[in-house]
Amino acid sequence: MPDPAERFAAARVARLATLRADGRPHLVPVVFAAEGERVWTAVDGKPKSTRGLVRLANIEADSRVSLLVDHADEDWSRLWWVRADGHARVVPHGSPEERDGLAALRAKYAQYQLVSLDGPVISVSVDRWSSWIAN
Repeated sequence: MPDPAERFAAARVARLATLRADGRPHLVPVVFAAEGERVWTAVDGKPKSTRGLVRLANIEADSRVSLLVDHADEDWSRLWWVRADGHARVVPHGSPEERDGLAALRAKYAQYQLVSLDGPVISVSVDRWSSWIAN
């Protein structure tokens, strides 16, 4: 059985939770790449109403975030989830960290051969892993 970080890294979609200025949570699904205690996600070229996304403003104001991946199944003995709690930041454009994050995302998702990755890259430094597995 893989450890929680490995199980997390293998998942295809996570939910990113950030905090609004008034303390309310903001939750969005994201694709991501994880390597060790680092998780990257990016604002890609999929259609959005704006590039000024709430998650970016939230991270600028309060870096605390959580990312959750899970597996649901009719067979409840196969249920599991993994949560990564940490601190996020938007990495500088053109930086080595941005290049590392973009390379990791492109390696994980073949779709990024067709969808542009020209928006901000978010880097999460994981402070704590939490998990649960049914069996």
